[in-house]
Amino acid sequence: MSVSKRFAGKKLTVSFYIRKEAAQGAEKIDLICEHNGWQAVAMKPQKNGTFRGSITINVGLKPSYQYKFKYTMPDNSVKYDNDWDADMYAPNPFGGENSVFSAVKE
Repeated sequence: MSVSKRFAGKKLTVSFYIRKEAAQGAEKIDLICEHNGWQAVAMKPQKNGTFRGSITINVGLKPSYQYKFKYTMPDNSVKYDNDWDADMYAPNPFGGENSVFSAVKE
C-alpha cells in the first residue's frame, strides 16, 4: 500500500494504491476516511490485481486525516485493514487503530 500527495493551491489530492498482495484476494475495496464523514469511496481494481483511488480535500482545515480500507471478500464477508505504509496510526474508539495521512505540505 502506498499514498501519494499532490498539493495544488488550496487543494490536496491524495492517491491510494493497494498492491496485489495487500489486497488479499478482495473483490472490492473501499476507502473510508474522516474527510467525508467515513462514507465509502470505491477504489478501482486494476488488471494487475492492484487497487487505486484518490480523494481531494481542502488544505488548512485539519493537519491530518484518519482512514481505513474496507475489503469485500469473494464470500461477501467484510474486513477492515489499515494502510501498511501509513504516515502514522491513531487509536480508534473500537479498540484498534486507524491509518493517518498528513495534510500539511512538507
